[in-house]
Amino acid sequence: MLAVIGDLVDDVVVRLDGSVNEATDTVARIERRRGGSAANVAVAAAAAGSPARFLGQVGDDPIGAVLVDELGRSGVDVSCVRHRGRTGTIVVLVDRAGERSMLSDRGAAVELDDPDAAWLDGVSALHAPLYGLDTEPLASTLTTVIGWAHERGLVVSVDVSSVDLIHRLGREHVFEVMGELRPHVVLANRDEAEALAIDGELAGAVTVVKRGADPVIVYRRGERIEYEVPPLGAVADTTGAGDAFAAGFLVAGLDDPVAACVAGCRAAARVIAAR
Repeated sequence: MLAVIGDLVDDVVVRLDGSVNEATDTVARIERRRGGSAANVAVAAAAAGSPARFLGQVGDDPIGAVLVDELGRSGVDVSCVRHRGRTGTIVVLVDRAGERSMLSDRGAAVELDDPDAAWLDGVSALHAPLYGLDTEPLASTLTTVIGWAHERGLVVSVDVSSVDLIHRLGREHVFEVMGELRPHVVLANRDEAEALAIDGELAGAVTVVKRGADPVIVYRRGERIEYEVPPLGAVADTTGAGDAFAAGFLVAGLDDPVAACVAGCRAAARVIAAR
């Protein structure tokens, strides 16, 4: 079972055909859906055939109940979800090329505290987006749970998550945090890898750099492996594609990086095609 700890939020997706008209109306198509990087990974893992458990917190409100119910119907174990405070919301601006920018109010997600070691019962791997490490009490909760995962001999993976986060925390601090967390796998996209100047294994972990339609790069045991991404048709929205890649890669296992990349790209393609 893959456990994923982090955010489950309400996504408000705004699709734009052009730029925003300042101080007046802008025509857009708007929809709401379940979001959160950690929740996305858990759903994609379940879709790939792996048992998956979500660890996190939503608000004690109707939208939180709806999100948890939807997550459960997607095949994810939601027995460890807590309901306190106010459910977070992220506004996702999607341009005509399918690229997205986020306005984030994570609400109750960052207030997860008092972790329970039983969350990891029956788990073989733990995944955590780095988003959780910039705000307390979630940062301390993540650090504690990752420590328990190491004590149990679980595979630990961390997604760098955000260029903005790197800039706010500082590159050197991110390196320090990674050294303390000792992940077995680190995932980053092209921009995050450039912000961290990644050119090899980060913190001694298998390091995966996703680069959109360009080849995925995997750094492992001093080796640099490139995997050519299969071509896709028109891309309407890339939201969640990186999370799906992470799920596919982790579910496939670390023995064969190329096979893991194949599984990751297939999972990402399913998400993109479903938009």
